[in-house]
Amino acid sequence: TSGSWDVALQNQTKRTMRAALLIQRWYRQYVARLEMRRRCTWNIFQSIEYAGEQDQIKLYNFFGYLMDHFTPQPIAFLGNLISHIFREHDIGRDVEWESYKSIEVPELYSGPHLSFPMTFSNAAELVEAFKNKQQLHSRYVLQLLVESWRRLRILPNISQISTCHSKEITICGDLHGHLEDLLLVFYKNGLPSSERPYVFNGDYVDRGKDSLEILLILFSFLLVYPNDVHLNRGNHEDHIVNLRYGFTKEVLGKYKLHGKKILKLLQKIFSWLPLATVIDHKVLVLHGGISDTTDLHLLSRVDRHKFVGSSRRRVRSLTHTTYTVTRHEAPRRSLQVQTTRVTYSVEEELKKRRRQAGLSQSYRDLHNSTMNSDLDSDPDSGGELLDSNEDEWKQIVDLLWSDPMPQDGCIPNDVRGGGCYWGPNVTEEVLRRHNLTLLIRSHECKQEGYEFCHNRKVLTIFSASNYYEVGSNRGAYIRMGPDLVPHFIQYQANRSTRELTLRQSVGQTERSALKALREKLFAHKSELVSAFQVYDPEHKGRISLGNWASAMEAVLKLGLPWRMLRSQLVGETVDGMLDYQLWFRELSITEHKTEVTLTQTMYKNHSNLETIFRIIDTDNSGLISLEEFRQTWKLLSTHLQTDISDKAISDLAVSIDFNKDGSIDINEFMEAFRLPSAQVLHEI
Repeated sequence: TSGSWDVALQNQTKRTMRAALLIQRWYRQYVARLEMRRRCTWNIFQSIEYAGEQDQIKLYNFFGYLMDHFTPQPIAFLGNLISHIFREHDIGRDVEWESYKSIEVPELYSGPHLSFPMTFSNAAELVEAFKNKQQLHSRYVLQLLVESWRRLRILPNISQISTCHSKEITICGDLHGHLEDLLLVFYKNGLPSSERPYVFNGDYVDRGKDSLEILLILFSFLLVYPNDVHLNRGNHEDHIVNLRYGFTKEVLGKYKLHGKKILKLLQKIFSWLPLATVIDHKVLVLHGGISDTTDLHLLSRVDRHKFVGSSRRRVRSLTHTTYTVTRHEAPRRSLQVQTTRVTYSVEEELKKRRRQAGLSQSYRDLHNSTMNSDLDSDPDSGGELLDSNEDEWKQIVDLLWSDPMPQDGCIPNDVRGGGCYWGPNVTEEVLRRHNLTLLIRSHECKQEGYEFCHNRKVLTIFSASNYYEVGSNRGAYIRMGPDLVPHFIQYQANRSTRELTLRQSVGQTERSALKALREKLFAHKSELVSAFQVYDPEHKGRISLGNWASAMEAVLKLGLPWRMLRSQLVGETVDGMLDYQLWFRELSITEHKTEVTLTQTMYKNHSNLETIFRIIDTDNSGLISLEEFRQTWKLLSTHLQTDISDKAISDLAVSIDFNKDGSIDINEFMEAFRLPSAQVLHEI
């Protein structure tokens, strides 16, 4: 009896073990599928983000082209627009900054009060106030910024700091307006002090909703502990980038009366932020990266405040006098001189200037060929100085915009549109040349908040958790002692993420990514239809799924695994063939009663158009005239080399001038052309 009992027990044990192995195998496959979905979602977010940055730099370079080839006389609108974009003269009047002294703080104000010189209690009070959603009075904002500028302008381009056995240095990456992340870092790690030094590695602003609060907190601690708080510049510390990614809008929304002064002062401050930090002469901390020409000795000598933006045309604007509009000459609100009628179209003026210069190609074709020639042709500037400026500009852009790649070499960063991709051999050479052991950079969101590459000699740190979507990534910061070994602390600031299961978190992030991708698909509808028709010579309206995937990548150039995404983007198919006209109808939204070309251009270039509008809106009223609206569209269509009729633009302008007062509300216009999620997002 005991023998049969043993046999039964053994059989039961085998069945239990087999069941456990099956469950384990299923769970591993389940987690692997979720991880695959998470990585695919990540690729969507990152590809769309970098495509947007590429568009931003192309638009900025177009403005630079206009500055190099236009004079203000033929088109007052363009002359004043370009002068406004490259407005170094506007931020040089230091005496205006003292105007904060005339701003009174009312007795009813219940927010934090600052005293200068700043104290630790002032800075700590500011942290607590922002934590409780209080707003700092504009008088204190301006005074704090002025004092910060005075401190920053005496700092070197590359800060040199040292560790000691009694304290560790904390290094934070991109924060992008995520105040909750900064507060969580302070909660976990402690406030900055002489015993707890910090290095913040740029990109404090844009995307998040509390960028200004982050800057004010960091500047306050910089003033209290100038030797223990170090702020590097990032590629988003740039006023043109801020127009596109939200910081400009944030400041003007929070400080309607003095927002413009705050922004002008911040533009000056951004240009004075140090470029890098070196710890114990061995660890280099900078925002983006390096290239095969990176020279820290050169970077330590440049006049960094000259380079206030990422466009190379900025270099030229520093070497000769561009046309400007004085305060007395400027109209009340418009960049267009109201007494002068616009008699030339943008296209006519472009053609005229190209003919005068002996040019027939577009500005895109000119970009590389004019890299030196258009600078050398300037009669007011010396060749040696210009060559020097060009090299300095490239060094700084590489430092702010570059990304590492796994292959050896150094190539242009065409994905972002600026800087370069550099490989392990470049890392080895630059570190060897400067006797360094480690490069710490930020600039790229990482799922775990940090990531090593190049044989652990390059370390990326990113401190904004939930960057793309709630649950999309962790944030992290580094602690580093005298041994110079980095120790990582990871976190997620949003409490709801800690309550979600892995499946819920991945699903939520995936839905958001697919929504953004569907919007991009609709914006490129015409190009996609043309690409599909290449695979449909008999015009049956159906193509294979393989051809669908090939056409998608050929048009969008996002580098995504389209075959994997097929099930989320494509519904039912018949015999493996996709009815692409039906598919587009499922993606479509209600189009405005304007030309199809104009509508699709609007959706595709939504951010570019908003950037130009906000540049034109010089008094930040949120309104532009109908003529400015028309000229903006002509400027954008020239940039895109797209033929959009005057009638289509005029019809659109009249249709959205709701109260018929001759002005257009920028925010209402942009919202009218924002894709409604209910119409583009299918159930997943």
